[in-house]
Amino acid sequence: MAQKVTPYKDSSEGKKKQVTRMFDTISGEYDRLNRVISFGTDIRWRKRVVSMLTPRKPKRILDIATGTGDLAIALKQTGAEKIVGLDISPGMLDIGKQKVNALQLDQIIEMVIGDSEQLAFEEASFDAATVAFGVRNFENLKQGLSEIYRVLRPGGTLVVLETSVPARFPFKQGYYFYSRYLLPVIGRIFSRDRSAYRYLSESAASFPYGEAFNNILKEIGFIGIECKPQTFGVASIYVATK
Repeated sequence: MAQKVTPYKDSSEGKKKQVTRMFDTISGEYDRLNRVISFGTDIRWRKRVVSMLTPRKPKRILDIATGTGDLAIALKQTGAEKIVGLDISPGMLDIGKQKVNALQLDQIIEMVIGDSEQLAFEEASFDAATVAFGVRNFENLKQGLSEIYRVLRPGGTLVVLETSVPARFPFKQGYYFYSRYLLPVIGRIFSRDRSAYRYLSESAASFPYGEAFNNILKEIGFIGIECKPQTFGVASIYVATK
């Protein structure tokens, strides 16, 4: 299991409260910085999540750690009748709601505040669940994944987009240099919260990606697990079935 990494090392708050505070603080700059940090590839990765889910024709989708709603909005292309975007940060959700309202998608997409580790939904409520760059922020990873498993219907699909570490030279060395040195500098220059982008870098490096994450999904009870590395392995898309 990954070591515990928190945004504010000098804080006595639990990880969940720290993550909420961090995302509330950076919510206004989050989208812009995401484009800069990922060189725009995060948009392409989300499109791939949508393309992987579309053939399964889900009617109800839960997008966990929805943030400012980019993936929830993109998931409309699956043809889903209802999409629920859930996040623990009110600041991120406010921006997401503005996007949804501007696109007049509020009849399809509902943005709700909630804890991914204590989902306020009945068992088998959703045909699919998605998480983009959110599972590494769970305070208790297995608890969060177990909750996702609970609210999925039998045969339902989980798709997770998350950072990973390239395995091959020179991408592995380049990734470490970028994440360890350049990413914190970018955060200090553009962000009001200097700790946030140090945390995002450290949490990405410590996350149990690849086969390690596959094994956790298997332990929870998921089957048909696939890991699809993206862009030389700097991110991975995991697809699993209940």
